[in-house]
Amino acid sequence: MGHSLFSVLCFLSLVLCPCFSYYLDDQNEDKITFLPGQPANVDFNQYSGYVTVNQQAGRALFYWLIESPASRAPESRPLILWLNGGPGCSSVAYGAAEEIGPFHIRPDGKTLSLNPYAWNKLANLLFLESPAGVGFSYTNTTSDLYTAGDQRTAEDAYAFLVNWFERFPQYKHRDFYIVGESYAGHYVPQLSQIVYERNKGVVNPEINFKGFMVGNAVTDDYHDYVGTFEYWWTHGLISDSTYRKLRVACEFESTEHPSLDCMNALRDAEMEQGNIDPYSIFTRPCNNTASLRRNLRGHYPWMSRAYDPCTERYSKLYFNRPEVQRALHANVTGISYPWKTCSDIVGDYWADSPLSMLPIYKKLIAAGLKIWVFSGDTDAVVPVTATRYSIDALKLPTIVNWYPWYDNGKVGGWSQVYRGLTFVTVTGAGHEVPLRHPRQAFILFRSFLENKPMPRST
Repeated sequence: MGHSLFSVLCFLSLVLCPCFSYYLDDQNEDKITFLPGQPANVDFNQYSGYVTVNQQAGRALFYWLIESPASRAPESRPLILWLNGGPGCSSVAYGAAEEIGPFHIRPDGKTLSLNPYAWNKLANLLFLESPAGVGFSYTNTTSDLYTAGDQRTAEDAYAFLVNWFERFPQYKHRDFYIVGESYAGHYVPQLSQIVYERNKGVVNPEINFKGFMVGNAVTDDYHDYVGTFEYWWTHGLISDSTYRKLRVACEFESTEHPSLDCMNALRDAEMEQGNIDPYSIFTRPCNNTASLRRNLRGHYPWMSRAYDPCTERYSKLYFNRPEVQRALHANVTGISYPWKTCSDIVGDYWADSPLSMLPIYKKLIAAGLKIWVFSGDTDAVVPVTATRYSIDALKLPTIVNWYPWYDNGKVGGWSQVYRGLTFVTVTGAGHEVPLRHPRQAFILFRSFLENKPMPRST
């Protein structure tokens, strides 16, 4: 669209609907002009700021919108909401800064490099720090930090979407997908269900929800435990006796609120695994991974909450810089704590956590939504075996049986297409698939958007 035509359309919109100028004002306030350390010749727009989700409690969530480059017609591209899990971890720290965003933070914590496999080449990306207390998102009610849980997180995320679309009305009716990983295996289907339910009976819903995709996702506590313990044992990470102990102590437990016997068995397993990176078992761990893992958590005691091949250190340096926060319009209230990749308080005091997401899967599959599940097969935290057991429990008919998919003549992983769900593995990838295998993750995302099977050609 030429600049002159665009100017005419803007003028007409202001004359015919003066309220549109308010949206433009709000958007302009949130527009990022330049990020410290940003490479030259960036040809896409970025916006970031706060959206209030609960006026009474003073809860506001921080977002970062990264549009597709101008050369790729962002106005015709879908919108993707990306969520990281934890619970209590930042989508800015992980999804944006080290996985699918256009910028990766260099080891100096000051400069940024371009990601050649950034997903904004295919879609407009919306990263959300959720719930309040995570990253730059905040609440004026301190008790909120100690009472966060699945239900409120989903409701606040939906309130965020409704209010965000009011600020960015050009995205209303755009194809919209929700994507995430790890504990976002809860966030994504739960939010998807709310959007689907509240779209019912609306002829032309403003949130044009098309489906969701999750990776290495916490899905069903029983199958997650069974599949995880099996993965540890078959990969030689634990002893026969500890494997048997885990099967007895944990199999019918909640992963968020395990019993004392289960915790003790998990501690034994952690000691046997030694100083490995459980998020990518064949990757050399960062220097302080062992000390991180000794700091056991109440929800997933065998993991350090945040995958640390050292990259998260760079995020802590970068996003705590005052000039970066000013550029992002972040920390405007002056929160009393430094920005962290994950919130210990939110994660350690997590409240409600349903045992299974499978009932939601069944409902949304029946509704005809597009659903993809992917798994990096070197992750020992939410491993491929756990995901396969959960999918098997859905008892879906197979449309295309298990087959290898290829990238440049090499097997990139395997896939199976069920009626209503596509499952994809990425070989050699850990918990954060786009971090270790960005090219294969990019191919996966493109196939998801195009609703095409993973490439079979060698």
